[in-house]
Amino acid sequence: MSEAATGAVAAEIAARLTAALSPTSLEVLNESAQHSGHLGDDGSGESHFRVTIESAAFAGLSRVARQRLVNHALADLLAGRIHALAIAARAPGE
Repeated sequence: MSEAATGAVAAEIAARLTAALSPTSLEVLNESAQHSGHLGDDGSGESHFRVTIESAAFAGLSRVARQRLVNHALADLLAGRIHALAIAARAPGE
């Protein structure tokens, strides 16, 4: 079961996605506990996340293009602090 993300990395994810994509809906779930002891688990409790985001910025874009927008907003976090990120991105009305 996923936990609602409340740590520093989760807050940074939410802040960056809000600034970059003005979402109408955003959920950041910390799934790190499910990966404890696995490759990529840095012991911080904030290494694996699932993001569900709805934004008008995704209208008319492919799934890959939507994920690229999210990845771009989080690029330096993905390079260091985030080991895994699952993304569900949709436009309003989808």
